Amino acid sequence: MKFKIRYFASLREAIGLSHEELESTATTVGQVRDELLAKGGVYLCLQRDRSVRMALNQVMVNEEAKVQDHSEIAFFPPVTGG
Repeated sequence: MKFKIRYFASLREAIGLSHEELESTATTVGQVRDELLAKGGVYLCLQRDRSVRMALNQVMVNEEAKVQDHSEIAFFPPVTGG
């Protein structure tokens, strides 16, 4: 399957990309996150000890959300207001 991955705010800055395509056999958002983490380097900003929010096709989800071919998955830090 092919996914469009989007990164926002500090995650975009850490990874150095606003979006990328990922070819994967993942079936959940959590598995996509695992594949990105396995790349190491800049992707370590997605570690589970850090608070990272996820969206699937522009809807907030948890890691168990099922993905389909051509899904859009977004990662971003928690939003704070002020």
